[in-house]
Amino acid sequence: MGLKVAIVPVTAFQQNCSILVCEKTGKAALVDPGGDVDRLKDALKQLNVELEKIFLTHGHLDHCSGADQLRQDFGVPIEGPHKEDEFWIQQLPDSCEAMGFPAVQAFTPDRWLEDGETVQFGEQSLEVLFCPGHTPGHVVFHHRESKLAMVGDVLFQGSIGRTDFPRGNHDQLIASIQQKLWPLGDEVSFIPGHGPNSTFGHERKTNPFVSDKNYG
Repeated sequence: MGLKVAIVPVTAFQQNCSILVCEKTGKAALVDPGGDVDRLKDALKQLNVELEKIFLTHGHLDHCSGADQLRQDFGVPIEGPHKEDEFWIQQLPDSCEAMGFPAVQAFTPDRWLEDGETVQFGEQSLEVLFCPGHTPGHVVFHHRESKLAMVGDVLFQGSIGRTDFPRGNHDQLIASIQQKLWPLGDEVSFIPGHGPNSTFGHERKTNPFVSDKNYG
């Protein structure tokens, strides 16, 4: 018995919120609950699991706007992202107003994450990889036993994260992908922040932005 994953797209941006379930304990974690809190609550209820943690890859509104409400409703901690994304979370009220999202307040996570740390829920442990570029404080969560990574907006099937936002950095993003993600192994599957899942091996072969053909 290991890790089970359900993906619930949330917000008008169809952001992939992952529900991670420890099959042995029935404990769950939410990765990037960007909104649609009631839909996420229904999904947790249908899975018959107990929410224990909330993990955030970065501070953009479509990835974290529902986090504080869920923290209050369930009494669970928010862990992540890296502290370099604090400015994004602090400007959530303005970002949500500008993008037509439901109003939310700024908040402070219970724990900022650093490269090489781990996060836990149930009997599951995930490695934290600091992968800046899309945002300066972006992190990725890697579940080694399942060969699965939750990469937020670092990498997509056939594309990479935008770097035209404040403090985005294209070269830094490419380095994060090549130096932090590729060494995990070609067989690792990943859940991106938007769109379909893929594997690192597939992207190394076919992704026009980071393929080995272009960067070999």
